[in-house]
Amino acid sequence: MTQRRSHHGSSKADDEDDVPEWVDQVMATVAAEVRRRRKELGWSAQDLADRCAEIGHPIPRNVIANMESGRRSNLPLVDVMVLAEALNTPPICLLYPVGYIEDVQRLPLQDSTSTLDALRWFTGEETDLGADDDMLRYFRAHHAAQERLRSARRDEEYARYHAQTAPNADRKAEALRSQARAAETADDAEDRLRRVRAFIEEEGVTPPFLWPDLADVIDSSGSDPETSEENDL
Repeated sequence: MTQRRSHHGSSKADDEDDVPEWVDQVMATVAAEVRRRRKELGWSAQDLADRCAEIGHPIPRNVIANMESGRRSNLPLVDVMVLAEALNTPPICLLYPVGYIEDVQRLPLQDSTSTLDALRWFTGEETDLGADDDMLRYFRAHHAAQERLRSARRDEEYARYHAQTAPNADRKAEALRSQARAAETADDAEDRLRRVRAFIEEEGVTPPFLWPDLADVIDSSGSDPETSEENDL
């Protein structure tokens, strides 16, 4: 199902022919993964059609059969989304089935790349793409900062408990050092989270909801974070 393209002896006509071949390749990849996943679940095409109908976007059995056999000439994005939900898999895994296909073409006129790299490009994880002020980057930084803050606060509480219950002075001193390191990490994560939220607000966008266990220490509306380079994110 993968398509490789050589630059040797290429011409404008060859490039033009590459575009519909790429479209066919993308559709064939999705169709093959739908079929593989359906069979893995032990479902018939009718079972899958029934599940799509339950979700609220019916895809008839004959349409699914035509897609899997390559007779369907188009594949709407909404169908991919519903098929993925019906098959209990992320939509991105129908487009880029990591582990089942070694490489794919991200776009026409391009050489093949690994399926994982293509998936990361599609989801915006490839750092070489996008503007420095990409809102997706801000929201990911926000999530990462919350995870780091939550982990650091747990580590601090764990170390505090061990300091209070230490059987001797050496163990208590060690626990106190661990508590201090965790507290410093938590402070850094809290500061980073405030700055990320401030950057998001400066763009006129509402920041994500804070996790309930962190909302008590973060108040972006009342914060006055120091100015920082966006690259710090």
